[in-house]
Amino acid sequence: MAALPLNDDYPVRRAPVVAYALIAANVLVYLTAPQAATAVWYSPDFIERFCSIQDYFMRWGAVPAELLGTVERAEPLVHQCGPVEHKSVWFSLFSSMFVHGDAMHLLGNMVYLFVFGPVVEDRIGRVRFAVLYLVTGLAAALGHILTDMDGTMPMVGASGAISGVLGAYLIVQFRSKVTTLVFVVIPMRLPGWALVGSYFVLQYLLYVTTSNTAGAESNVAYAAHVYGFLAGVLTGLVVHRLRWRSGARLSDVH
Repeated sequence: MAALPLNDDYPVRRAPVVAYALIAANVLVYLTAPQAATAVWYSPDFIERFCSIQDYFMRWGAVPAELLGTVERAEPLVHQCGPVEHKSVWFSLFSSMFVHGDAMHLLGNMVYLFVFGPVVEDRIGRVRFAVLYLVTGLAAALGHILTDMDGTMPMVGASGAISGVLGAYLIVQFRSKVTTLVFVVIPMRLPGWALVGSYFVLQYLLYVTTSNTAGAESNVAYAAHVYGFLAGVLTGLVVHRLRWRSGARLSDVH
């Protein structure tokens, strides 16, 4: 990303317990994964470690071809490392949201969750925020799977769910100003709607480009970002409408 958010000026009224718990869960999962240097219980042998990493991604990542039954079991590395046994295919839709490829992948996602998560949680409530995160994460994964039905590469990362958080932010708190590092060096205060809106436009353009350009390949599931964001917008609209109607009823009573 050309812009790195640092802080939102919305005054959060209560501790963002769910947002911080999700960050902690993502960090903990990464620190115990074989690709992390902290996971010293995995074999230091390069080949064995490599196979442990590939097995980990295949076991916990969401593989489109597995979920849609295109193949009985998607194992692109079967000749190098052997088959992945005892995988819960449908559970991988959930587990994939907490698995990250490397430290930079994790850090980039957690920065966005740290900046925008507490704001959305404060605006819609803790339970609704937890549901929003999981539902939009699942919608993002399904959106990616339906656009890559024969794919055998496991999809991992919290990007889809965090895109959902950004989509909801656009609805419930777009008036904020966000302190942002533009091109990762120039500090600026930008309108929240401009920052998350440009994020969606960029992800959509990358999705269209990598989908329609002959020979284009990408290891990033841009479709998941797009569908996660749209699911967040829709969920934000529903929650916002329900809160408005609830407030109207209370006004009628008084």
